[in-house]
Amino acid sequence: MGIGMRRALSFTAIVLGFFMALLDTTIINIALPEMTRQFGGSVSQVSWVMNGYNLAFAVFILTASRLADQFGRKKVFLIGVGLFTLSSLLAGLSTSLGMLILFRVIQGLAGAIIVPVTIPLSTTTFPKEMHGLIIGIWGAVSGVAAASGPALGGILTQKLSWEWIFFVNVPLGLLSIGLTAMFIQESRDDSAGRSIDYGGMLGITGGMFCITYALIKVQDYGWSSRPFLGLTAAGLLFLVFFFLTQYKGKEPMLPLSLLKIRAFNSTSVSMIVLGAALMNISLLTSFYLTRVMGVSELKAGLVLSTMALGSIASSAVSGPLSAKYGSSLFAAAGMVMIGAATYSMSGLEADSTLGAVMLRLAVTGFGVGLSMAPVMSSAIRVVPEDKVGIASGVTNMAKALGSVLGVAIIVTVLQHNTTQELGAANSAGTEAGAVAIRQQQAAVDAFSQTYKFAGYLLLPGIGAALFSDERRQRRSSSVHVQ
Repeated sequence: MGIGMRRALSFTAIVLGFFMALLDTTIINIALPEMTRQFGGSVSQVSWVMNGYNLAFAVFILTASRLADQFGRKKVFLIGVGLFTLSSLLAGLSTSLGMLILFRVIQGLAGAIIVPVTIPLSTTTFPKEMHGLIIGIWGAVSGVAAASGPALGGILTQKLSWEWIFFVNVPLGLLSIGLTAMFIQESRDDSAGRSIDYGGMLGITGGMFCITYALIKVQDYGWSSRPFLGLTAAGLLFLVFFFLTQYKGKEPMLPLSLLKIRAFNSTSVSMIVLGAALMNISLLTSFYLTRVMGVSELKAGLVLSTMALGSIASSAVSGPLSAKYGSSLFAAAGMVMIGAATYSMSGLEADSTLGAVMLRLAVTGFGVGLSMAPVMSSAIRVVPEDKVGIASGVTNMAKALGSVLGVAIIVTVLQHNTTQELGAANSAGTEAGAVAIRQQQAAVDAFSQTYKFAGYLLLPGIGAALFSDERRQRRSSSVHVQ
């Protein structure tokens, strides 16, 4: 077998595992009502089918990156895909809500093992001159997985049953395991040592758990409540402890030298904003389509998948081009497109056509593809080659944290705007027909204001993206010196 075919099969194995793990962050959302009907329980309880996965994913991702660098990326990837496949099967066979949530948490831990390992495995499989293309494809797969989740989830739930959302992972996982075992070579960070940084693991796990859990529960607790503030304070203390252990430790989990690289810090901020932006527009638009425009869940999922088409169109070219010409302008342009498209959603009305929504989503997806791959490419290009694994873990953790933060903020803003607009509509008159019309318009206005706010949230990401490439910084410095 030729080397080109071996590389293609290796990358197929990596992409299959990566696609499953990212797909399961969004594929479940559309099936939550069906699970509620089968198992009972409140909306808050059933939401932990989604939240349990996201919490476990965010908490464990940096630790998994470090362990893979130390003990072998292929080995850890196989463990992650194997655990993900098994937990998917058991989730589909669940007979109670508690059982399903348990296996979703295990799925999240497995996803945290899989995702950060995929980039270092890919870069060690292909020569350096192909890294731009590979990261471009990686970005395309990332965008497709996130954007196609609602559509695929809706189709499987309606045509088969919600269990098939999990069962579909089993053949994909087994194929990934087989191809990985046969065609991927082992790799690790030889400078990482073999001693486990228990203090660092405790610090980052505790910090991410407290902060992520606080953001997930903020709608129940309130932003100024004691539980929320207490969890946030505990999370910050854990993070302070983490950085102290990294500063004093002989073999730290996170080399603090990475944080001295301004471009790397900028990519992390960019990924937080991108994670929030993706979740915000997906969440807002799914609610707008189903609650305001009266579209079915399945049709709403198919409309949302338009983002995937836009992402595919731009991802495959933005990675290689950014590797050649620099990431910053591509990433910033993508952020501008996402922000502009999100803001333009504020112009929708209850009777707007689905075509108008799809056009805006396609532009959003194009912006995601234009920014995601260049940012990730820059994150691994600006760090030493043996630190690609931990760098991938940091940027993916930033994206996961951004997703949770985005949901917490945007749901709060939407609830506030809805309360205000409905209050004004209900106090304007008493005629039943007139009240119903005003309430519908109030909902449109509430979403309009929230979309505008979501668009403004992209502004910090645009600024961070402009500094996400060290070559741009070197050019700026040389101009300043002259």
